Amino acid sequence: MQQELPLEIAPEPAPKPKRPRAPRKPSPPVRANMRLTAWIALAVIVLDQALKYLVVHGLHLDEVRNLDVFPPWLNLRMAWNQGVNFGLMASDQNLTRWILIAVAVVICTWVWIWIWRSAAGLLARIAAGFLIGGAIGNVIDRICYGAVADFLNMSLPGWQNPYSFNVADIAIFAGAIALVLVPQKNPAAIRTATKPAAKPRGRKAASPSSAPASKTGDNPRDGGKK
Repeated sequence: MQQELPLEIAPEPAPKPKRPRAPRKPSPPVRANMRLTAWIALAVIVLDQALKYLVVHGLHLDEVRNLDVFPPWLNLRMAWNQGVNFGLMASDQNLTRWILIAVAVVICTWVWIWIWRSAAGLLARIAAGFLIGGAIGNVIDRICYGAVADFLNMSLPGWQNPYSFNVADIAIFAGAIALVLVPQKNPAAIRTATKPAAKPRGRKAASPSSAPASKTGDNPRDGGKK
């Protein structure tokens, strides 16, 4: 009898190393759509400058000085304001004029970036448009006239208001108050940022407790009896 030689078993090929997955790029932060803010600011600037042009060059209020519209509730009282809103911090110095221009530009830039980066809601973007438009309207006055053209005056029976203001002052005041009172966060952006990751689809992996327990001795090869 010939002796049977043992069969040679070919070695299993080594598994190919898996390529490491590239790290996922972080999703870009949510930014606010500033188109509405820009349009509102532009509308405030156009309305403010149109009324100032009508009052100064059309009605010549800088020469007439006073016009009664609905006395005493609404009057036109020309006043060249070299300070901030409602005649505050008025000064004849030319340095104050350029300081106020620089401050207004810085505030407008800061408000724009703040609202844009904070993914602000609708009301906050509207308020920012009013504030920025009013500030730019007064900046245009300081550059063109050297002072802000104030012409609106509202008084009460028995009380004469000594101060005048303009549309830009109203927009600045309303926008600043609204930015303080209304929430700045956009609810849609918050829901997007906090949305849980979707679970992978497919067959659920069987838990260890649900796997059928194997009984020892069921297979004759394990030495068990039939």
